[in-house]
Amino acid sequence: MKRDNRLWNPVWWERYTIFVLLFGHLIWVFLGKQADSIWLSTSDLFTRPVVSISAKWENWRYDRLNKMKSLENAQKELDDNRTELAKLRLERQRDSARLMEADEAVNLLGLKKLLPIEMQASRIIANNREAKFGGIVIDLGEAHGIKADQGVICAEGVVGRIWAVGKSQSIVLPLDAYNASTSVMLARSRATGVLQGDNPGLAEIRYISNQETVQNGEPVYTSSLDNVFPKALLVGYVSEVSPGPIEMEIVVTLAAPLDRLGLLFVLPSNPQLEFNTKFEIPPSISKRDGK
Repeated sequence: MKRDNRLWNPVWWERYTIFVLLFGHLIWVFLGKQADSIWLSTSDLFTRPVVSISAKWENWRYDRLNKMKSLENAQKELDDNRTELAKLRLERQRDSARLMEADEAVNLLGLKKLLPIEMQASRIIANNREAKFGGIVIDLGEAHGIKADQGVICAEGVVGRIWAVGKSQSIVLPLDAYNASTSVMLARSRATGVLQGDNPGLAEIRYISNQETVQNGEPVYTSSLDNVFPKALLVGYVSEVSPGPIEMEIVVTLAAPLDRLGLLFVLPSNPQLEFNTKFEIPPSISKRDGK
């Protein structure tokens, strides 16, 4: 079957074109001045979504850029603050050591005014109390007239005695060492015994009769019977008491903070001095024992 091409020949194309032009012209004449607004409205109808999407895209990129800049600024500020904090911590550590030593020096100066005897101030070089047969190394020795068995004290109380002496350094045997012994007396009954090291910061009193009355928190002083310390220097406070078959089992918490000492006083050999002592329970031990 042969296809009819009459509707698709050039003549019909011209007719179609003239018809479309005439139809469009009639519409334009009929609409008049409103044609422009209608065309604009129609074009806006189709372009508005594109413009809205484009605006949202630009706003998103702008917000993202601002957030990235804010994040970079915040990260930079955080890094600066961390650096400043590290510097402040380092300065605090340096200052705390100096302040602690200054406080110790002030306390020792007050102690020296209270003790009318010649004492030598010394600085701790090393604290090896935790090591086996360890001790506290100070910066005084034979060159400074130091001899074995001289007493060593701090502002808080008795520390120990000189154990070994070198040319310019000495080793102090602290009260809590296992091989340390010191003659002491109780504040209330004035009963005397021998203080022997037990654990870090603790010691035990031996040879106190179980007939004596001993209370928790009772101060313990030196008795001067060992000719190392003058009488009535503070040693510590009774922290545990239990009766034994023959003698009392007494645990003493040492008054001297052996772990954080920096400055010490070395007493002269065989000092002859005595202090007036009163029975006082320190607040820390009183609260701990519920008294």
